[in-house]
Amino acid sequence: MAFTLASHILLVPFGVALPAITLLMHYRGLRKGDAVALLLARRWSAVMAVQFAIGIVTGTVLSFEFGLLWPGMMGRWGDVFGLGFGIEAWAFFLEAILIAIYLYGWRRLKPWTHFWLGLPLPLAALMGAFGIVAANAWMNTPRGFTLDASGKPVNVNVRQAVFTPMFGPEYWHFVVGVVLTAGYVVAGVYAVGLLRGRRDRYHRLGFTLPFTVAAILTPVQFVLGDSIARSVFHKQPVKFAATELVWKTDTHVPEYLFGRLHTDGSVSGGIKIPQLDSILAGFRPSTEVTGLTSVPASDRPTVIQATIAHWAFDIMVTVGSLLLLLALWYGWCRLRRRELPRSPWFLRCAALAGAACLLTVECGWITTEVGRQPWIVYQNMRVSEAVTGTRAASLWTMFGIVVVVYVLAFGSFLTVLVKMSHRWRLADEGAPAGAATGDLEGATPYGPRPLSTTASGDGGDE
Repeated sequence: MAFTLASHILLVPFGVALPAITLLMHYRGLRKGDAVALLLARRWSAVMAVQFAIGIVTGTVLSFEFGLLWPGMMGRWGDVFGLGFGIEAWAFFLEAILIAIYLYGWRRLKPWTHFWLGLPLPLAALMGAFGIVAANAWMNTPRGFTLDASGKPVNVNVRQAVFTPMFGPEYWHFVVGVVLTAGYVVAGVYAVGLLRGRRDRYHRLGFTLPFTVAAILTPVQFVLGDSIARSVFHKQPVKFAATELVWKTDTHVPEYLFGRLHTDGSVSGGIKIPQLDSILAGFRPSTEVTGLTSVPASDRPTVIQATIAHWAFDIMVTVGSLLLLLALWYGWCRLRRRELPRSPWFLRCAALAGAACLLTVECGWITTEVGRQPWIVYQNMRVSEAVTGTRAASLWTMFGIVVVVYVLAFGSFLTVLVKMSHRWRLADEGAPAGAATGDLEGATPYGPRPLSTTASGDGGDE
């Protein structure tokens, strides 16, 4: 399950956010009559479709694993929080239909009609994220039910089960995070091109729009990250203690940057900042922070799990801080000189920003899942009660099959992207001098197609 989630979540930022970034570029192209922007939007839509196809494979495996690996949880709690998965499934099919219409529209629809039909795409993606985050937020702060004499959930309140205390902080933190991740990844591709000397408008625009979106959202995400950490402090104090390596409940608690927790409560390595954890949690040194020892050892993460959650959280915060500095650097140059920063070091950092964001996405889910241990449904069901009783040999066989499927899927994904990129580059290098200035709405998504000399005035090649 860890392997499947860690692999699938690498595709999530593009599934959720790439449609919005593509449509933003599409709108710019139509609004300003910018053929380069339309060319970028059309090519990004092709990438979006390929990514969605791979997501079908990885997501289908993930859905099967919920039933096969966690029969205890799904059998007991499925009626309470299963609506989130239902919403995600409906959004998934809707997004598939909308992507098909959007791709088809490049050749067949009028420009603005095509754009407006594509506009629901980001909404469908956000609806899918809504369902998944609602299910995860419920696992962290379960609500919307009562337990009968045998311990089974009854009297389910759907609204309370969906809109749990952690849903709002998790959802907005997740959405903003995946949008800026997609922005930095897409911009990073064109940053590499700029570093290699391709300083044409195609690469500048391909870099500027997604990077601007990501740079604007970076300080917003920083604030949302602080907000969700504070929500965890109030709603899941033991998880907060694990991510901050707080052993005993106390005030004036220090903050540890990295470091390792030991069974006696001591922390080795890392950087200790006196009183900072209490200040961050409650804005004053006298804030009391709940420690891991406030609950029995069987009800809290182990020292290894706490250290893993702590490192994941600190990596996420460190990368976020560096991205904030990069965004400020970019913003200063854009506001002062109305151009990209001239230093090649900026482009090098921008090229690495996307990979760094993907790392933070992984770290965010590690923090969420490992910090909640040993509970799969917080304070209601342990992992040991939910997991399948399948023999170890069968599990290893399943794991091997999943690894092979995912390696083939991601290998195919990268192969197709490389071939598409190569084909586009050849098309650009071989295009006539004025081919990039006409109405490109009628061209194929896989590179400019020579226009017929008898083509109609709308620029389409019938």
